[in-house]
Amino acid sequence: MANERRKAPDIWIYVSRFLAIFGWCLFIVAMVISHYAAPEENYGLLRYHNIEVRDTWLMPLTNQLYVVLWLSALSSYFCIVLDKFRARRKSDNKHFTAVLLLIITIAWVTYILINVNR
Repeated sequence: MANERRKAPDIWIYVSRFLAIFGWCLFIVAMVISHYAAPEENYGLLRYHNIEVRDTWLMPLTNQLYVVLWLSALSSYFCIVLDKFRARRKSDNKHFTAVLLLIITIAWVTYILINVNR
């Protein structure tokens, strides 16, 4: 077993952790924005009482949603790149959550792009 020569985490480890947390916080903000930007559900009770339901995306909020999602994806991407250059041991953290966040945000942006233009 190799000797552990590292005394404490360096600044890049803290930057990587910050980027990971920042990316997930942006993802939560994107979920809230998406709740208000997405079309409303048209339930039978609403149709029965002739209550109008918005069936389109709100474009100002959707544009903000794009920005927040891309910032979240960039944050996770930079976290992955930083870990790629900093991790030299098998025991180093692989940051699977950053990879997961990147995949989810790109899939979400793709879903929104497809559904907004309908």
